[in-house]
Amino acid sequence: MSRRSFAYWRNHERLSVRSSKIQGSSRKCYCAFLVLAALAGTLFSPFTLAQAATTAADPLLFPRDHFTLETASVKTPAGEKKIVYRSYQHLLYVTKPVDKEYQSLDVKVPVSVDGSNVDATHAPILFVVGVGGYMAASNSRKGGPPGAFGGPGGPGSPNVPFGGLGGPGAPTFPGAASTFGGPEAIQNLALAAGYVIVAPGARGRNNKAADGTYYGKAPAAIVDLKAAVRYIRHNAGVLPGNPDWIVSSGCSAGGGLSALLGASGNSPLYEPYLKEIGAAEAKDNIFASGCGSPVTDLEHADMSYEWAFGGSKWRGGTIDAKVSAALKERFPAYESSLHLIGRDGFGQITVDNLDAYLVQEYLAPSATKYLQGVSDAQRAEYLSKNNWLAWDGKIAKFTYAEYAAEHIKRMKAAPAFDNFNLRSPESNLFGNRTTDARLYTDFSLQWTTGNPNARIEPELQQVVNLMNPMFFIGQKNPDAAAHWWIRHGAIETDSAPTNTVNLALSLENIGRDVNAGIYWEAGHCQDLDPQGFIAWIGKTTGYKQ
Repeated sequence: MSRRSFAYWRNHERLSVRSSKIQGSSRKCYCAFLVLAALAGTLFSPFTLAQAATTAADPLLFPRDHFTLETASVKTPAGEKKIVYRSYQHLLYVTKPVDKEYQSLDVKVPVSVDGSNVDATHAPILFVVGVGGYMAASNSRKGGPPGAFGGPGGPGSPNVPFGGLGGPGAPTFPGAASTFGGPEAIQNLALAAGYVIVAPGARGRNNKAADGTYYGKAPAAIVDLKAAVRYIRHNAGVLPGNPDWIVSSGCSAGGGLSALLGASGNSPLYEPYLKEIGAAEAKDNIFASGCGSPVTDLEHADMSYEWAFGGSKWRGGTIDAKVSAALKERFPAYESSLHLIGRDGFGQITVDNLDAYLVQEYLAPSATKYLQGVSDAQRAEYLSKNNWLAWDGKIAKFTYAEYAAEHIKRMKAAPAFDNFNLRSPESNLFGNRTTDARLYTDFSLQWTTGNPNARIEPELQQVVNLMNPMFFIGQKNPDAAAHWWIRHGAIETDSAPTNTVNLALSLENIGRDVNAGIYWEAGHCQDLDPQGFIAWIGKTTGYKQ
């Protein structure tokens, strides 16, 4: 039996089994349905009636036969390709949605590439996290932010999604800028590679009901994403693609959520939230996680930011030196508590050598690659404008202090995330049903109250933990994703590179396969190698068309 025939038989058998389950207890309802249909004068085929009954028995059953055929032209390193794919839109992934415009998803299944048939039955599944700024990502086609369809999720979210383009000399082939800069860049490249796309919506910090209550505060976004993963696994053998090869992808807050999705697989701590919205009873771990400019580890992000950018100029004026210094003083204890061991025999990472490690393993190699990739004239011009950077003809040399003081400008005040006026996206994220924003770190609570012993409430601390991948990595979660692609921009100051490096190192230290790097002259969410990410998925899964 061929793979395609076997898949058809398995899907048919699954549907038949599910249908048979309703023939006993639901027979009376089914007959009543037939009578009502006849009285209404409506004609139904036996197939339509059986399908309706099956769907009623399993509201989370993927509607395999209900799709539209769409086409897309994609520029790839091998040239432009024409893709035909099946498009499934706005499918609810929970049985008790709070808001169906957000708790639904799209699926794209490639049918052919340049006229050659594609069998996506066992293909990797690219799980697109379209969240930006921890805002809600709508799955509705009625308008509003593109959200789950590959772009940012609302006001204040990044202008260029993970998979976009940035940095001088970044295009590696003709047409790269126009193709990879678009909101569906990664999706189109994945379709061209024969992968299945699942793009879920998710609730966010800006969701507000008519009665004035909030329904998208933390941990709603990660709960929704987990529910969407469960929907995929629930439909194994019905929804095309391999549920054991789910690869998430997101940038900024979406990158943080992608990391959280990868780190927290199957954690029982989310179970009450998942039951509340009617998520499928299935696993929610994923195979791999793609994280672009991840805004994460929010509990420690303020102190990390001050350590990384305390010596950098602020675009907005003058930083409160006392606040900056107080935060920076707290970072060494946290960094040491992670017990991270550097690559290549570097030893344990502390604040005394973290700067050297950042330069040696990430920044200098990135600058070197950049300078090697431009013309002699471009290199000479660049070095003349950046005389803090030494070039011996082969490698770039500089210190972290030089890089922080001369090459970048900090974007945020102090504290950068849990700011005292409750106006940051993160303070807004950690509101609750009746409160729009809350201080969520001990530092900010102590500073604003003047009480050095103040602590955030245990309930809030639990929510903060549920939003932090480092919490689950620290527990050595056995169901954390096995493979990771992590990228950061060398000139971005939306979050600190220390967060990205700590995430990568903590995963390496528990035996995960990590491909991490920093793109020189790239800003927030700018990706200089989108095709590399798609190729990496193929390599880690071993999948070939």
